[in-house]
Amino acid sequence: MVSSGDTKSKVDLLEACKTLQATGYTIYATGGTHRFLKENGVAAIQVGWPDEQAENNIMELIADHTFELVVNIPKNHSRRELTNGYKIRRGAIDHNIPLITNARLASAFIEAFCKMGMQDIPIKSWQEYKM
Repeated sequence: MVSSGDTKSKVDLLEACKTLQATGYTIYATGGTHRFLKENGVAAIQVGWPDEQAENNIMELIADHTFELVVNIPKNHSRRELTNGYKIRRGAIDHNIPLITNARLASAFIEAFCKMGMQDIPIKSWQEYKM
């Protein structure tokens, strides 16, 4: 699930969302992010904010464990944005869903898990990590 905040964050996450789509993942997105992704050729299912009476209310989807990852980037400091963002982040944590709140980190993480297989990550002993 992606709620990508301001325009810069949306642009930062665009390639990662394209990679998710190409890899076969279903992308869920809040209103503004959904619109941006659609305009840029990325299919996503729109979800409603916590304070909206929507068919796909984000809090219900979080409680149902529909998402495997939540990316929530704050857009601004308006009361509505802060309250809804808090509820989304709190819900993800309460339901043990991984949460990322930084667009560049989310993009790097998504690119890594979409392009790397288990064979690309060698298992090492603890001693091999010591310097």
